[in-house]
Amino acid sequence: MISIHPENPQGRKLDQVIEILEAGGVIAYPTDSVYALGCDFANQSAVDKICKLRGLDPVKANLTFICHDISQISEYTAQFSTETFRVLKRNLPGPYTFILRSNNAVPKLFKNKKRTVGVRIPNNNIVLEMVKRLGRPILSTSLKNDEDVVEYYTDPSLIEEQWGNQVDAVIDGGIGNVEPTAVVDCTGDEMVLIREGIQALR
Repeated sequence: MISIHPENPQGRKLDQVIEILEAGGVIAYPTDSVYALGCDFANQSAVDKICKLRGLDPVKANLTFICHDISQISEYTAQFSTETFRVLKRNLPGPYTFILRSNNAVPKLFKNKKRTVGVRIPNNNIVLEMVKRLGRPILSTSLKNDEDVVEYYTDPSLIEEQWGNQVDAVIDGGIGNVEPTAVVDCTGDEMVLIREGIQALR
């Protein structure tokens, strides 16, 4: 368990997390919605481990990664419309997952048949600083909750109890939220709300 201040993340502790990620480690960490599992999105063995933990097929799963800003999103996605850019700029950072078309910079493991990826910029200082220090995106997938216990998502100590033997670190950034992100598909001519989330799209 690594406790990090949610408003002013300590550099020493962030560096500790980055060492874990660069070594191919898997972490449980806070976002602006539910706690998530994550790793360096460019580390195939770490991505494989997360997919195995969550029972996901990398080829079929709609994998999501977290970026530091919109500029970083554009490094890994195909060119998107001016309207899409405006929506991203208006809503990010925030609790939204936007589905965009990927480009060749995305690791092969993320290339599903649709060649799409989910991208996030959470309104959470801890994860944004982690991505900034790592220098590339972090894979993000919500924690599995077989027993449907609300506290399982929100309380880091319960997450550590449940996942401590399966991940390399649990980042305690305070009590998390229960509701997931809104999911918006931006790959067609018009945006489509796939899932309502903790906050409505602006």
